Amino acid sequence: MEKYFDASYIWSSIPALLPFFKVTFLVAGLSVLFGTLTGLLLSSMKLGRNRAAKAFAEGYTTIMRCTPSIVLLFLVYYGVPFLAGQFGLYLHDLHTAVFVVITFTLQFAAIMSEVIRSAYLSVGRGQFEAAVSVGLTPGQAYRRIIFPQAVVVALPNFANGLLALLQEGALAYTIGLIDIVGKANLIVAANYNAHALEVFIALALIYWVLSIMIEQFFGLLERLFNKGKRSIKTV
Repeated sequence: MEKYFDASYIWSSIPALLPFFKVTFLVAGLSVLFGTLTGLLLSSMKLGRNRAAKAFAEGYTTIMRCTPSIVLLFLVYYGVPFLAGQFGLYLHDLHTAVFVVITFTLQFAAIMSEVIRSAYLSVGRGQFEAAVSVGLTPGQAYRRIIFPQAVVVALPNFANGLLALLQEGALAYTIGLIDIVGKANLIVAANYNAHALEVFIALALIYWVLSIMIEQFFGLLERLFNKGKRSIKTV
């Protein structure tokens, strides 16, 4: 009689899953890059004096927060080609990863707009004024005084956003992207749903290890930056 649970399938599944992690990394990396740049733009709109731009940025963030990831994923997957078609563009042949990157760029931008805004506001305005008063240009004041302190504040929230993005990225298989989660589903389907538990335990172990590595890395960065701040205060 075939055993229901066989731990050997866990260890044999990990080598089969790991090569597809590069797809997950690529999608997450591009989403973080474009999302951070867009979030920086949105945060500058929120902090600016233009009321229309501020209202747009605030509304965008609210909409993204209120839209479930899987709903947004399908809206982008079906909506972008439809809208492009109204202008005579045919986008139905685009790789599925493009739609996934667009989706999570939109979501990560909303997260980063708040992370950057709150980090910037955490640095007292008096420090900028003091830096300018001693002869620094506004650009130098931001680069040497404001931004380094804001980065320290933003690091933990950036790490949390990155971890959330990796977890939400697991939904990409629902529109046919063969990343690490998609490969796990293919393995289960090929085995006629046999040993599905073992395959997903292997998948969970990979995500756990990756999440711990990311937490440790950003924790190290935070300690290094805080050490630099303490050194400056003692001078």
